Amino acid sequence: MSSGAFRGRESFYYLAIGMIGGLLSGLLGIGGGTVMVPLMVLWLGTAQREAHALSLAAIIPISLVAVVVYGQAGKVDPLAALALTLGAIFGARIGAGLLAKASERPLKFAFGFFLLVAALLLVLEG
Repeated sequence: MSSGAFRGRESFYYLAIGMIGGLLSGLLGIGGGTVMVPLMVLWLGTAQREAHALSLAAIIPISLVAVVVYGQAGKVDPLAALALTLGAIFGARIGAGLLAKASERPLKFAFGFFLLVAALLLVLEG
């Protein structure tokens, strides 16, 4: 799917993917990369790089909504959140630069491998 193809049936899929990503982000702290990227690639045929970029754009409002809810419940440590934010800003700049240079196939492989390792570690830890 090419950029700017948000119309018709695709808009329904984007809304559904956003809903699933937002739900899992708020509930489990995941959503962008682990949920929305694979769904965009599999359901919509979005290029891997474009799916990553769209997911990153969506994560800002998703995070803001979730942090307000968690903050109201007293579950956010502001200093820890600030430290994570500063580290993430620098890491995101480096990662986005690498993403722009990565080929589609190795990117898909690396992303899938990351998801498998993360799932395996969670299962073994549980």
